[in-house]
Amino acid sequence: MFSYTMAQWLFFFYFYCFFGWCFESTVVSVKAKRLVNRGFMRGPFLPLYGSGAIMMLVVSMPFSHNLGLTYVAGCIGATVLEYITGIIMEALFKVRYWDYSVKRFNFRGYICLTSTLAWGGLTILMTRVVHKPIEQLVLDIPHNVLLPIVFLLTIYIVADFTLSFKAAIDLREILVKLDAVKEELERVQRRLDIIIALASEGREDKKQERGSRLDELISNIEERLSGLRERVKSGVVVYPESMREEIIELWTKYKVSLENSRQIKNLMDIYKRGIIRGNPTMASNKFKHTLQEIKEAVNDKLKK
Repeated sequence: MFSYTMAQWLFFFYFYCFFGWCFESTVVSVKAKRLVNRGFMRGPFLPLYGSGAIMMLVVSMPFSHNLGLTYVAGCIGATVLEYITGIIMEALFKVRYWDYSVKRFNFRGYICLTSTLAWGGLTILMTRVVHKPIEQLVLDIPHNVLLPIVFLLTIYIVADFTLSFKAAIDLREILVKLDAVKEELERVQRRLDIIIALASEGREDKKQERGSRLDELISNIEERLSGLRERVKSGVVVYPESMREEIIELWTKYKVSLENSRQIKNLMDIYKRGIIRGNPTMASNKFKHTLQEIKEAVNDKLKK
């Protein structure tokens, strides 16, 4: 059973990558009520589905005549694949392209019981129903025809995966740099709050608002700097030389951080925006709020 040439194995992999993309994109598009190019890659391929399909075929080989063992093998094999893939992708890109944290009986958000049970059923469906006509179709294709098809598909998919991988790495760098900018702005904001509080000298002053979003931080710092300028001009407060120097230093840091944030946002080209739009459930533990801001910005551009 499943005695195929390398070209046939590759064709099966590419076919199920495409089939998975069709399935996922349809489901997500219906839920989002708009067309969604689902997945990590830009082209119509989802490698996880292709890998999962090949895994199902391989793990079911020893149990082809036992339905129960085929189910168990599918549950275990697919769950291990999903777990390892999730860990590797988060380690590389600092984000999760799927997250089961909200589901019951999940393990670290990478896998969950519902998904595991479903994988077993899909393995039976795959090996007993879906794969049979696909297998016959591929076996009927002459070898001298199949080889160039697989060759061209390989070139295209490798190129697409390479560009997608680079875009995902760039997105990781954007998250890291933008988060660092926010941390610097938060430090500036905190120090300005201290300066304002010291200058008040016990006088009642309105409570300073704090914001964790980048746009809120920028707005709050602008408000504080504007207030300080007005106090200096009006002569309400006379700051010592050391404090004036610190205010100038904070202003400089704010302007540098503001320019850095603009440059970082400009790096969000079409390819990176495509990754975010195609993975609406993308999540990150470390950069949760920063990723959410980027997703909202991408969605706002999409609406426009």
